[in-house]
Amino acid sequence: MSRRSIYLALFVIGTVVPYLSFVPWVMDHGLDISRLVEELFANRISAFFGLDVIVSSVVLWAFVAFEGTRAGVRHTWAPIVASLTIGVSAGLPLFLFLRESAIQPTTRI
Repeated sequence: MSRRSIYLALFVIGTVVPYLSFVPWVMDHGLDISRLVEELFANRISAFFGLDVIVSSVVLWAFVAFEGTRAGVRHTWAPIVASLTIGVSAGLPLFLFLRESAIQPTTRI
C-alpha cells in the first residue's frame, strides 16, 4: 500500500470518527456555537483537549504554509478548510496526501 493510499485512508478515518460524535450532538442541539463552546470548556480536562486541538490546528496551518510552499503543494487551502470544519484529524492527513502527490505525482493511489 502506498503512502498516498495510507494518507487518504487516514483522511477518511479522521473525517468519519469525529463526526460520529459531532453529528448526533448537532442533531440534538442544532448548531448552537455558544453551547458548543460552553460544553467544550465545561471542565479542566475537556478544556485541556479543546486547547490542545486549537494549538494543533495553528501548528498545522503553519506547517501547511511553509511545507506547502517548499514542496510545491497545490490546493493548500483544502487542509485548512478540513481542519476548520472537521479537525486536525482530517486536515493533517489531507495535507500529507496532497504533499505526497506533489512530491511523487506519477505514483498511483
